[in-house]
Amino acid sequence: MKLPALVNANLFHKLAGLFHDAGAGEWQARVTPARTGGYASRPAIQHDLDPALVWSAAILLLMGLVMVYSASIATAEGGRFTGHSQFFFLVRHAVFLSIGVIAGVMAFQVPMRSWQQAAPWLFMAGVVLLMVVLIPHVGKDVNGARRWLPLGPINLQPSELMKLFAVLYAADYTERKLADMGSVKRGFLPLAMVMVFVGGLLLREPDFGALVVIVTISMGILFLGGINVRLFGGLVLVLGISFVFMIWASPYRRERMFGFMDPWQDAYGKGYQLSHALIAFGRGEWFGVGLGGSVEKLFYLPEAHTDFLLAVIAEELGFVGVALVIGLFAVLVQRAFAIGRQALLLERIYSGLACRGVGVWIGVQSFINMGVNMGLLPTKGLTLPLMSFGGSGIVVNCVALGVLLRADWENRQLMRGVAV
Repeated sequence: MKLPALVNANLFHKLAGLFHDAGAGEWQARVTPARTGGYASRPAIQHDLDPALVWSAAILLLMGLVMVYSASIATAEGGRFTGHSQFFFLVRHAVFLSIGVIAGVMAFQVPMRSWQQAAPWLFMAGVVLLMVVLIPHVGKDVNGARRWLPLGPINLQPSELMKLFAVLYAADYTERKLADMGSVKRGFLPLAMVMVFVGGLLLREPDFGALVVIVTISMGILFLGGINVRLFGGLVLVLGISFVFMIWASPYRRERMFGFMDPWQDAYGKGYQLSHALIAFGRGEWFGVGLGGSVEKLFYLPEAHTDFLLAVIAEELGFVGVALVIGLFAVLVQRAFAIGRQALLLERIYSGLACRGVGVWIGVQSFINMGVNMGLLPTKGLTLPLMSFGGSGIVVNCVALGVLLRADWENRQLMRGVAV
């Protein structure tokens, strides 16, 4: 099916046009006037890879490495890690980052058509891992949640893998069902049933944050693939009501919601994390107290090197540091959508949807993490992509970047007239 069927993709592009990059022009195919008075179609390509995407991702990864070290020094030397060096988390994060970069380079070598062919199998493998992690004495319990599979010195978190697999599978499913996107029975229900099953497994861990991200990825790709707008609006309403019910039906989620609404009412109880995150933001002011100078990371702010890394950035680097992080994520997400748009213009539907799915994933997860740190959203256990400590998350993020860069590279080769 041709691209005109992707009505919602064009609609989304118009909505996103307010921040569409001027830099895209350096690699998009252009029609330029010829001196003879005619027109010559010639791609204006100056790079093999998108420089804005590469640099924004590289800065976020390196900045994350520095801030993880700064935020984790006290934790590494005290608490349950007593006896370890202050470099304990730095070394582990550097190892994970190195593995992630290697995995990303390997992912870049895989053609997009191969990713599409493997998507259903990867998704099924992810479902199996989500089931295995729930088996007693197999999955590892941490703070009342069973989300990890112990593999020697490292822990594998299947829900992180599932985010990438959901992007690849939803993009493949949507392309195959383009003709049925207006049908609830043929277009929406099959994917919905699969996602309900996956959601049930995630709630058993429990990992409500991963569920929100994966559902958002799937719904976003369906919307971009041309699902009926009225149907989409109804689904969003149903999902919103469902999420509210799940929050209200779970005592610990309900307590988090009450703590979010007024963290100072019980600053030493359910509002503890948020109150100390807000204190960190307040201490940072415009330029921060200086790298390494955070007080909140000294056992006041829980999970300072994972879920609340942005609060440490705010305290040590101030508003300027937070604005830099937000700006880099905005560039990265915008480039993902721009690469996806170019793929759609080249009638590479799977590549286009997969790239935009990665953009939705990184954009939504970073927005939720930042919102939690700033007190705009209830506390939720989601890390800051590309930056927070966490082996599975960093490696999967780097693989997603490899897929993005591969799609971008294939776009450029096609615009040069080279078959891929």
